[in-house]
Amino acid sequence: MDADRVAACATAAEARAARKAGFQATAVVGVGASRGVPAGRIVSFGVAGGLRPAGRLEVGTLIDATRIVAEDGSVLWEGKGLGLSGARQGTILAIDRIADDPGERARLRAATGADALDMESGILAATGRLVGCVRAVSDTPMRPLGPLAEAVSPSGRPRPLGLARALLREPSATARALGDVRRALRRLGEAG
Repeated sequence: MDADRVAACATAAEARAARKAGFQATAVVGVGASRGVPAGRIVSFGVAGGLRPAGRLEVGTLIDATRIVAEDGSVLWEGKGLGLSGARQGTILAIDRIADDPGERARLRAATGADALDMESGILAATGRLVGCVRAVSDTPMRPLGPLAEAVSPSGRPRPLGLARALLREPSATARALGDVRRALRRLGEAG
C-alpha cells in the first residue's frame, strides 16, 4: 500500500489486519469514528455487515468500494477503488447504528442498493480526504452479530464484560459470530 495513505480502523484488531495488508500508517478511530479522524489521505478499512441475501455475499468477502452512500441513497463518495486482487467492487452504506435485524438489512439493501454497511466510512468520506474503502464482510442477514455487538465499546476497545454476557446468553451464536469476525479479519490481512 502507498506510504502516504492512512488506514482508518474502528478497532485495534482491524489496525493489525491493515498492517498485515501492507499499510504503514494506521489509526484506530473507534466505532463511528468516535475517537476522531486522522490527518492525511484516508482509506476506510475494516469489517462490515453484509446486506445481500444468503449465497450472494458470504462472510469473508472482501469489498473494494467504489461508492459510499447514505441511508437516503445519496452518494457520499465515489472512486475507482484501490484495485485489490481478489476483492469485489461494491457499494458501502454509511450508517450510524448497528443494523443486525435481517428485516432491517433487507429494507436498507432495497432502499440503497448497497452491498454492505459500516459506521465509519461516511464520516471519513465527509473529510474530503478519503481515497478508498476496503471492507470484509463479518456478518450477514442470516449470520448476524447478535449479542457479540455489545463486546466492543464506542472507542473500539474490547468490552470483556460484554463478551462474557454474550457467551452466557447465547453461547453458540456468539461463538459462531466470533469465528465469522476472525475470518473477516484474516481476509482483511490478506488484502494487500
